[in-house]
Amino acid sequence: MRVMRDNEIAFSPNPLVKHLRKPSSEFTRMDIIRFIQEKDIQMINFRYVADDGQLKTLNFVILNKEHLENLLITGERVDGSSLFSFIEAGSSDLYLLPKYRTAYVNPFETTPTLDILCGFYTNEGKPLESSPEYILRKANEKFRQETGHEYKAMGELEYYVISEKQDVYVTPDQKGYHSSEPFAKWEHFRKEAMKLIASCGGMIKYGHAEVGNFSTDTHLYEQQEIEFLPVNPEEAVDQLVIAKWILRMLSMRYGVTISFAPKITVGKAGSGLHIHMQAVDEGRNVMVENGKLSDTARKMIGGLMMTAGALTAFGNTNPTSYLRLVPHQEAPTYICWGDRNRSALVRVPLGWINNGNQMVCHANPLEPVSLLDFSMKQTFEFRVPDGSANLYFLVAGLIMSVLHGLKQDQHALKLSEKLYACGNIFSENFKDKLNDLEELPTSCHDSALKLLEMRSIFEEDGVFPTGTIDAVAAKLQAYADKGLSDKLLGNHDEIKKLVDKYLYTM
Repeated sequence: MRVMRDNEIAFSPNPLVKHLRKPSSEFTRMDIIRFIQEKDIQMINFRYVADDGQLKTLNFVILNKEHLENLLITGERVDGSSLFSFIEAGSSDLYLLPKYRTAYVNPFETTPTLDILCGFYTNEGKPLESSPEYILRKANEKFRQETGHEYKAMGELEYYVISEKQDVYVTPDQKGYHSSEPFAKWEHFRKEAMKLIASCGGMIKYGHAEVGNFSTDTHLYEQQEIEFLPVNPEEAVDQLVIAKWILRMLSMRYGVTISFAPKITVGKAGSGLHIHMQAVDEGRNVMVENGKLSDTARKMIGGLMMTAGALTAFGNTNPTSYLRLVPHQEAPTYICWGDRNRSALVRVPLGWINNGNQMVCHANPLEPVSLLDFSMKQTFEFRVPDGSANLYFLVAGLIMSVLHGLKQDQHALKLSEKLYACGNIFSENFKDKLNDLEELPTSCHDSALKLLEMRSIFEEDGVFPTGTIDAVAAKLQAYADKGLSDKLLGNHDEIKKLVDKYLYTM
């Protein structure tokens, strides 16, 4: 059990962590009851994610201590057939059980309310094998058991704020990266959202304005990003789900609209949902060895190269996803990887491995040389997914992919060497190499075929049930969008209709 230092508790923005004086991973039923009693919490919301990826709610008024204990121990029944497409109405009852580590104070309720994320269990009291949160848990446990390492993940949540047009302090079109107020009109909105997300347990790295910004005759479209820190993958996904909910709820207060859609309009930056990852062994980042990217990291990247096309089935789940995956928009289109390369499928961002100590002394001549270890900062980033992703499926798929790469060993290592591309792959220097690279799927239809082709990697040891893979593929194929990008090329009116259809649904 890790004991939190006093300064961690003092600085924590999470009211439960601060009051209970322990990390959320150690919350118990008695901790939750004590917090509720001492903070006069009057309601509990059970929150959960089903087929559509959106946060659902079941509300309870706390009647007495016995009622509260029963809720926390036995949960409640729900109609699974209304939540999951693969459950029939004839045998649809499921149990909903709260996960204490996920508890947070709801920042929008006027009545003091505690929200808790839940898991699904069958009539036999066993975890629902096809529940998204349980699929991720199975993948995470499998990675830990087979490698001895801890997989950590972090997301970059990009979104557009859509508001009435403003004509003062105008930022040039598509030049919004790291803009500040007054040129960035919604910086205050982002900062308020960050504080609320952190109070609900989100481990935020930073927030900033993104590249995308443009105006129509009536509206301003301003792109923002909130990025998180590497944590346990189950926590990483939970906090992304909560963050999307908070941004939408806050937008209603401000009278603006939030969209996580991968494409807003032709020729403007789309929004991705990049996932960074690393593997850790007893507090040591195994992505790094002797100041360089390790063979372990390269094998994991090789696994992503093998399965990239299939992973779009989890991370790019409607036809507009493939309007974002086009050349020259800082989105991947070919299967390759590189350092600091935003046109690649996997990017290894700058680390602080060899120069962290030197830079701080140069910037601050009075600062003594630091002996801090900066290697934990090194990650690599999967740049394909967008806001349409089923996040639990996506991260589970990423874990199974990198595990596959580690098992393939030398084959994965050689593949990563072959598919390394340091630089802009669309430049003249890469003309010959580009012809040898495999393209990503260009439609939901093609994505489904790739998933079915590589399904055994994800179905290993029952992590993804067979029925789940079938259901994901069937949903993608139902769009009937084969060749759609080519058909829409140059037809801005039809593209707008398609984009508008999915603008707020993910």
